[in-house]
This record gives sequence, structure tokens and C-alpha cells, in this order.
Amino acid sequence: MAAAGIVHRPLLFGSAIVLLTIMPPPIGAAQRHTASDNPSTFALTHAPINSDPQHLNFDQQYVPRKVTYYDKTIRMDKNPIKTVFNVCDKLIENRVYAVVVSHEQTSGDLSPAAVSYTSGFYSIPVIGISSRDAAFSDKNIHVSFLRTVPPYYHQADVWLEMLSHFAYTKVIIIHSSDTDGRAILGRFQTTSQTYYDDVDVRATVELIVEFEPKLESFTEHLIDMKTAQSRVYLMYASTEDAQVIFRDAGEYNMTGEGHVWIVTEQALFANNTPDGVLGLQLEHAHSDKGHIRDSVYVLASAIKEMISNETIAEAPKDCGDSAVNWESGKRLFQYLKNRNITGETGQVAFDDNGDRIYAGYDVINIREQQKKHVVGKFSYDSMRAKMRMRINDSEIIWPGKQRRKPEGIMIPTHLKVLTIEEKPFVYVRRMGDDEFRCEPDERPCPLFNASDATANEFCCRGYCIDLLIELSKRINFTYDLALSPDGQFGHYILRNHSGMTLRKEWTGLIGELVNERADMIVAPLTINPERAEYIEFSKPFKYQGITILEKKPSRSSTLVSFLQPFSNTLWILVMVSVHVVALVLYLLDRFSPFGRFKLSHSDSNEEKALNLSSAVWFAWGVLLNSGIGEGTPRSFSARVLGMVWAGFAMIIVASYTANLAAFLVLERPKTKLSGINDARLRNTMENLTCATVKGSSVDMYFRRQVELSNMYRTMEANNYATAEQAIQDVKKGKLMAFIWDSSRLEYEASKDCELVTAGELFGRSGYGIGLQKGSPWTDAVTLAILEFHESGFMEKLDKQWIFHGHVQQNCELFEKTPNTLGLKNMAGVFILVGVGIAGGVGLIIIEVIYKKHQVKKQKRLDIARHAADKWRGTIEKRKTIRASLAMQRQYNVGLNSHPPGTISLAVDKRRYPRLGQRLGPERAWPGDAADVLRIRRPYELGKPGQSPKVMAAGQPAMPMPMLGKTRPQQSVLPPRYSPGYTSDVSHLVV
Repeated sequence: MAAAGIVHRPLLFGSAIVLLTIMPPPIGAAQRHTASDNPSTFALTHAPINSDPQHLNFDQQYVPRKVTYYDKTIRMDKNPIKTVFNVCDKLIENRVYAVVVSHEQTSGDLSPAAVSYTSGFYSIPVIGISSRDAAFSDKNIHVSFLRTVPPYYHQADVWLEMLSHFAYTKVIIIHSSDTDGRAILGRFQTTSQTYYDDVDVRATVELIVEFEPKLESFTEHLIDMKTAQSRVYLMYASTEDAQVIFRDAGEYNMTGEGHVWIVTEQALFANNTPDGVLGLQLEHAHSDKGHIRDSVYVLASAIKEMISNETIAEAPKDCGDSAVNWESGKRLFQYLKNRNITGETGQVAFDDNGDRIYAGYDVINIREQQKKHVVGKFSYDSMRAKMRMRINDSEIIWPGKQRRKPEGIMIPTHLKVLTIEEKPFVYVRRMGDDEFRCEPDERPCPLFNASDATANEFCCRGYCIDLLIELSKRINFTYDLALSPDGQFGHYILRNHSGMTLRKEWTGLIGELVNERADMIVAPLTINPERAEYIEFSKPFKYQGITILEKKPSRSSTLVSFLQPFSNTLWILVMVSVHVVALVLYLLDRFSPFGRFKLSHSDSNEEKALNLSSAVWFAWGVLLNSGIGEGTPRSFSARVLGMVWAGFAMIIVASYTANLAAFLVLERPKTKLSGINDARLRNTMENLTCATVKGSSVDMYFRRQVELSNMYRTMEANNYATAEQAIQDVKKGKLMAFIWDSSRLEYEASKDCELVTAGELFGRSGYGIGLQKGSPWTDAVTLAILEFHESGFMEKLDKQWIFHGHVQQNCELFEKTPNTLGLKNMAGVFILVGVGIAGGVGLIIIEVIYKKHQVKKQKRLDIARHAADKWRGTIEKRKTIRASLAMQRQYNVGLNSHPPGTISLAVDKRRYPRLGQRLGPERAWPGDAADVLRIRRPYELGKPGQSPKVMAAGQPAMPMPMLGKTRPQQSVLPPRYSPGYTSDVSHLVV
């Protein structure tokens, strides 16, 4: 639909509401339709926006050709209810597209709020040119409200720029408890943390003083303010409340020399504002004409862009239609927020809340008789496209009529200093029950237990204690020294505040400083960005980095270390070769035709042929280079193999000896790891453990480094509570690598020659003295430390406490001394000998036991054989007696059967001479006993078990082969038990 528009605009007199409307033109007016059905012709009334009433219509930058704007003005009633009805009856009914609203500063914001509520319900944009309350920034209520003036709480941005210019870092904020007072505090804190990344200039709030509006007395709050360190006061208050605050502050001498007051616009107009106060004044704050002009141009610019991009639907025309949802109004509001033009009141732009940004301010200095003198400006820099603060410091007169800028802080001379046990920087010793004071080189450092409010007495000494003593003398302060309450340096914990944002809360030393329970930290405190965000650091008193501590690798001296020169495979082959060669030697000697051959003239003691046992003994003897006493090969073939085996043994033994020296004597490597870039650390294996101290600066470093994230995830589960525990575990071998500050680890390595640092330093930083944000001692401490470096004092501390020169030299000598073999290296050999001795003793015991068993067995066999022989002899005796008895009977029968005097009798008598009286066996025959024995011997030479043969007289003797001779013929005597021997043998018969 083609439409014409009318823009209504007032000449401002008193309270007025300026309405910009787009309506169909009067009847007869020229009209032009477009494809998009957007209004193309607008009418502008005679009321001028500037000196030229038609200036806007001829400005083609904002108004396209054949488009005319008209304006109309209505008065705004102070009664907000009547204002609502006027908006419905006189504006919305005529299809208003936008409204510009203004009001007197003293009339309150109820009527503008009523216009904003009503227009916003129908999505009609409203542009305010004088409303500065924080409530209009709430888009949940004022959904379509913009303003060409900034809200009061935006002055917090100017405060921060002024503090940065004057280098004030600690302030006290005084504000009312209403919406604007709390909004300016929130804006100050948020902007300070978001946009001021430089920790050296960021302002921190030491104390917040909130009061109820319509004050009667401010004395109670002033008492708290006097005890604070900061002397810079930022105040947001109404003119009436500011008068009460300045009155009471003057009575407490808090408006004189050394104090700094920076106030907002309302407080600047109090009739008792002290001399030297700095305040802010918004530029063009009372130029309604300029703000109206800028509003119209902003609106025209937005409509022009919107017409070219989309269709503008008709605005609502009836307040009674509650179901109207004008989407074009919502999109027009977005176009308005995106404007950025240079107007009569400066650079005009809006933030997401529709509030004016890039608004300029004058910096006012109150002089005598309440005169306001401009000493600076906060304005838009078109070259940098941002706001810029310019202040002429030489023109400022500070409280107490001083030309020199106050320090802004009360400098205390007695400080509470905290430290922590960390060798060699701080050694801690508990005082005995009978001790009342520390040693001369020590300082008392109690440990306060927060849980039971008790203190344990300790004494501290070391690098940092000496530094603190010298520092206090150089910059003239006294101190109370104490240990960290929880024994930690401190790390942050993210906590949810008010269910909206996460804030960092610090523990340990840092937490004590952040919460202002301590003034200074003198300890090996690493400077890093996370800590520097919340505390001040001096210049480093010692530069260091991060390194890795590990135990020096040693050649594995196991019980079988003497076997290391050869691999297991080679040892097995050598063992097999010994026995194979022994077997072949035996076989060669066994089957050789000359292996067992003996010459006829050879000695009868010539050694026997080689057996299998002797062959094994020979093979081992040659290999071990021991003397061979027996069992050498006899055949030529076996001896050739023996010579080859001797050459093999010589090579094996020589190779073993050389490798054994290399394995046991050569210098061991100094480190296992090459540094932080070692692949075993980056991709941690199960058998490699590394750790640091949880919540420490090293822990924070690993969190920041993305490339070390995989390593950190593995380390995190192994981290220790203290460095001391980790170092002890490295010494014990429970921890392979401990990652920590290089100063501490180099000290440990110089003290214990078994420890070593691996790789180059990384994450280089320094140790600094920690102070509160905005501490007046920061510069003094930094200058003193720089002087210590120049004078050589810090180098002296390094030599005294860290390097321990004599210990380090001993470690260097230890490294240069060639490694020697000890029992640890050769224990396996001695154990092998011991096993051999034990084996020999065991075998001899077995042999003795076996021999005893054999002897017992032989005795039993001998006894059995003797018994058998005895039994056999007894049987033989019986047989002999029976035979003798039979012969005697036969003899007796023969005697009785022949008569005397016969030939047989004569023969018998000759054969068997008659015995006389009973004599012993040796006297059986009368005559010479020798003859008897001689005659008996031939008989007894008969074979055992056979009866002697009786030879007849005259029978020739049988020749006997005795050395080729024949025994002479002899007479044969009767048997021993014949009657010639004894007359009675009956007792022998069984």
C-alpha cells in the first residue's frame, strides 16, 4: 500500500512529548505506489527542527527523494495515567511509528515510563532524550526504549579511565542503595574485570559503603573508611545526600590533604562540595534541541535502511486491540539500535540495552566558592573509534589546595608477612618445649590454626628470610612473620555466585593476600598470569623455570649381572656346544682303531681309553681354561677336534672378558629422559610416572598449555600435596619424574648426587614478592630488589643457600671418578661359587651316606656268606667223620677176619703200624715227630672234599706237575681219625 507520512515534532517549552508519526498524507497530496507498498511520500510540518525547517527533507543522506516528514507536538501531563490516555487517543489512534519523549529533570520519570510502557506494548519505538535512570535499561519492562543520553551508571566507565590516568588501583566506593547506586557499582566491577586486562592498572575495590537515600548522618560509615588503606573515594549520591556526606567527612578531616574525591553529576552540585573534588558533567546534557535533532536523524536513517530491505506494515491504530503484534515495530527498533551517526551532540550509537554510548563528559574540578573548572574531557576519538580521556594534571587543585597528586593510599609501616616451607628458600624448625626464642639467624614464624584458633611456634631461616630481613632494613618497615595456614601456595576454585556467574576463590598464601588477611608474601612464589590477576608482584628476585627431577639411572646390578655380556641365546648355545663336543670326542675316541691300542712294550700304567665322563670333563676344562689332569683324547681325530674346541674356547672367553668390562665399568648415562618433549612423557606409558604439586604454578602452567593436555590428564591423578613428598618418592624410586621449579630441583640435585635434572628449562618465569592489589609498597619493594641484584646481594644468597658449592664439587668429582666394580656388580659370581661349594658339600654328604649304606649292605652279605661257609664246613665235617667211621669199621672188620701170622696181617701191620698208648695227633707214631709230619703232608695235599688215597707199599709214586719235578715216593699214613690217631671218635658223630 502506498502511503504518505507525517512527522510530528514540537518546539519544546517546559514538559513536552515529541511524537514522530508516519500517517497517510492529507487528501490531495501526491502519492506514489511501489512494489513493496512502503510509504514513499512524507509531509513535514512547518515547525523547524533547526533554523531551516525543510533541512531534513532536503538531506538525501537520510531522506530519499519524494519523501517528506511532518511534525506535531503535544504536551505531556505530569500525571502518568493521563499520559497513557493521551498516547492512546492522540498517537496510536493515528498509527504512530515512533515517539520521541522528553521531560523536565525535576518532574520525575513516571510520565516517560508511562509512554514507554504503553508504546512498548504495541512495539512502537520510543526515543528518550532526557531520561537517565537505570530502570530504562531493563528490556523486560521497557522493551522498545532507546535514549540519546547515557544512564547515570555509565559514569563508572569514566571513573575507571580517570583511575587509570591517575594510577590509582585501590578505591572505596560510596553509593546509595537504590537501583542507580547498585547499578553503578555493578558496572564498575564488571567493566574493571572485563576490559582492563593490565593487572598493573586495574582498580580494585577495598571497601564498599552503601547507604539509604535521604541521609541524616554518615558518621558511622566514615569510621570504617578511616581504617582502610585507600584514600580514593568514588561517590554516587543525590545532591541532598552528598551534602550530608561532605558535611560529616569534613568533620573527620577526610576532605583535606591526602584524600581524593571523585563524584558523579548529582553530587557535584551540592552546595558544600569541598575544594579539590573532581566530578563529571555530561556534555549537551541540557541541549534538548540537539538531542531532538539527533533523534530525528537516527529515526530517518533507520527508516531509510528498512524501506530498502523490507516491507513496513501499518502501525496499530487502536489501544483496545490487545492482540496486535506489530512485527515491523520490533524490526524498526533493531534498526535503530544499529545506528552510528555523528550528530549535534557527538557520536550517537546505542548498546544492546538501547542506551547511548560514546557520550562525552567534562571533568570538573571544584575551586574556591564552588567554582567549577573544566580540567579534562572524556570524548570520542574518531581516529581510534573509541572514547579517550584527556586531563590536564597541571590545572588540577587537589584537596588541601595541593598541586601534587595525592598517593591515594595510607602507607602502613607494620606489615603481616606470610611464607611457606620450601627448601632451601625457607627452612622451618619447630621450637622445643624448653626454647623461648629462635637462633640469631632465625625468625619466629608461628603457624596459625584457623580451626581451633591456636598457634604453633616455629622458627624459620633460609634464602627468603635473609631477603626479608634485608628488605625491611632497606625500605624501613616492621613485620610479623607467619606460615601459610594450609601449607599451600594457593590455587583457585570456581564457585557459583548468585546463581549467575562463576568466580575464582583462592586458597593458601594467595587467598590470604586476596582476602586482605596479609600484606606481603615472601616465599618462592612463581609469577604467573592467574595470580597476577588478583595480587601484585614485585620484579623477580630470582629467575627460574620448570625442569624435571629424576634418579640417575644405574646399570642393573642383579645377581646374574656377570651373564650380561652374552645374550640368553648365546649362553644356551655355549652350554649345548660343550656337551655336543664332549659327546663327539667320546665317540671319536671310542670307535677309533687307535683309541684303545696298547703297545707290547708300553708301560702297564698307561691311561685308559677316554670315556664319556672324562670327555665332558675335558670339554669344560678347556672352556674354563683349567688344567686337564686326566681323560685326554688318544686318537688323532679326537685330538684335532680338541684343538678346534680350544680355539673356540679362547675366542669365547676373550669376548666375554671384553664385554664384561664394558658392561660393568663403562660410565652410566646421566638421565633417562631428554626433557619435556620426550615422547615417553608426551604419551605416558604405564611404567613411567610423572607428577607435580596439585594447585601449584606448575600445575597452572600445564593447564594453560594445550599441547601438554594429554600429559596433564595423566599427571593429574598422580600429583602430590607437597614437593617434599614427591622428592622423597623420586629418591625411593616410586616416582620416575617430578616436574617442579628449577631452583628447588637444582638444590636437591646438588645435595644428593644420585638425583639429576633432565633436559632444558621450560616455562621460564621468576620468583617475586606478592603484595595486595594497589599496595603502596610495590614500587619500593621492586626498586630494592633491583638494587640487590646490582649490588651482588642476590648472588650471595644463591651461593649460600642454593648451590652449596662444596657439595656440588663433590658430586662433580663423583661423576668424573671411573666406575669400579663392587660387590653389587659381582655378587652373582660369589653366589655362584657359594652354590658350587654348597653343591660340593651336598654331594659329599650324599656320597658318605651312600657309602655307609653300601658298607652295611656288604657287611650283611659277608655275614651271610660266612654263615653259609660255616654251615658248608660243618656239613663237610660230618661227611668226613661218617667216611672215617665207615673206614674204621671196615678196618676193624678186616683185622678180625685174618688170623695172626698170615701174610695179610703182616701187610696190614706194615701199612698201619699199631699204635701204642693214646697220644695226641702229633704223636700218633713213635719216633721223630718231624717224620710223622713229613709223612702226613703228602696226604694233606690232596684236594679238599676228597678222601685221601692210600698207596700200597712198594707202589710207585704218581708224578705231580710241580715246576716240572716229580714228588718222591713216600709212605701214606692212615687218616687222622683212624685208630692210629685216636681210639674213640664217637663224640664226633651227629
